[in-house]
Amino acid sequence: MTEDPRVFPRSLSSNRDFSVFWAVQALSEVGNAFSWVALPLLVLHTTGSAAQMGLLTAVAGAAALLTGLVGGSWADRFDRRRLLMLCDGARLVLYGAIPVCWALNPQIWLLYVVMALASVFETLFRIAYVTAVPNLVDREQIVAANGRLEATNAVAYIAGPALAGVVAGFFGPTAAVAVNAGSFGISLAGLAFIRLRPATPSSDDDILSKAAAQAHDPRSGFRVGAAFLWRTPVLRALTVLLTVTTFLSLGMTDVFIYHLRHGLGQDERTVGYVLALSGLGTCVAAAATAGMRRTWGFGPCWLGAMGLCSAAVLVLGSTGQVSVAAVTICLYSFGMALAGICSMSLRQQVTPDQLLGRVTSAFWTIHGSLAPLGAALLTALVGRFGARGPLTAVAVVLLAVVVAAAFTPVRQRHPERTAVPPPRTRPTDVRAPEESHGT
Repeated sequence: MTEDPRVFPRSLSSNRDFSVFWAVQALSEVGNAFSWVALPLLVLHTTGSAAQMGLLTAVAGAAALLTGLVGGSWADRFDRRRLLMLCDGARLVLYGAIPVCWALNPQIWLLYVVMALASVFETLFRIAYVTAVPNLVDREQIVAANGRLEATNAVAYIAGPALAGVVAGFFGPTAAVAVNAGSFGISLAGLAFIRLRPATPSSDDDILSKAAAQAHDPRSGFRVGAAFLWRTPVLRALTVLLTVTTFLSLGMTDVFIYHLRHGLGQDERTVGYVLALSGLGTCVAAAATAGMRRTWGFGPCWLGAMGLCSAAVLVLGSTGQVSVAAVTICLYSFGMALAGICSMSLRQQVTPDQLLGRVTSAFWTIHGSLAPLGAALLTALVGRFGARGPLTAVAVVLLAVVVAAAFTPVRQRHPERTAVPPPRTRPTDVRAPEESHGT
């Protein structure tokens, strides 16, 4: 049968749905970059406390963790495009409430409420976002598509923090939060014009058969996703290793901001410029990941990326110069982006579509389980003792992760080729007709 070029485009550039998705998410990430800078500054302005910054991050992380227990089932059960639109609409309202309420009567507790609820919808959005990519592009285009998405997101994080610093400096942090709220409206409008491909039928292996039977039971989502992770050696190893790294990395942005403001005595505009430079590192990594993965394979890319992060954090903790700090933060962002794109693409490649939401949420829930505690602990230590000691400890642990990973399937160049048995096609899809993707 001749393939329909509209459904199976020959390139990413000719894929209209992916192009629209790519464009609106890039614009949305500009807004996210504003809040990335504005919310910690808003807390710091009001309380002057690094611990409060870390606690707010921890609350958001805890809400994300709880959402991950059921979010994967929802992404596999419901129309993913509509779920993405629901999450954008909810965050438009939540973030829009901050500048309105702050203008009337500033209340720190409001930030905790908004961040907790927004984190729920952010987690649902991220899960659905990951699962949507294989429904937009062909399997062999997944790494390139993720790289393109991450590259434009990184460009947004180059311009966004710098602009956020300027806006926050002239108009206050709440104005920057308002920009973020508006970005969700743009994303919501754009998503209305795309279509996702229906799920592809997959194998009749025991876990997939159970997954089909349990597709309507949210309570089974975490269990089914975790079972797939456990039986796939490379994903099992990555989950364990990333549990350690996420414990350390969730609060790193707060540490960067606090170190620049209090450790190095820089103003808000400089904080914005430095964080914008970190976006350059992410952008370069995103643009280069597909080529690096083809040349060196998964293992060398992932191990090298985490090793670079370790070295960058070690130097950051020992420097007193803002220029050196900016370069090391940029290198750290490069390493984290390279490792993250490789990890996400591998998971998308080896996981059957009808399981991808549950596997993604189980993966994030497990490796993020200790992250809120890590964010609170790390920022509290930095606030009390300064950045040097805690950041040195982080660097040592990241290096230990690299050494441990070298003794697992993560070191392989092409783990996607042997991760799971190749699926056999079923005559019918596991989804009910009314639950297929698209309009």
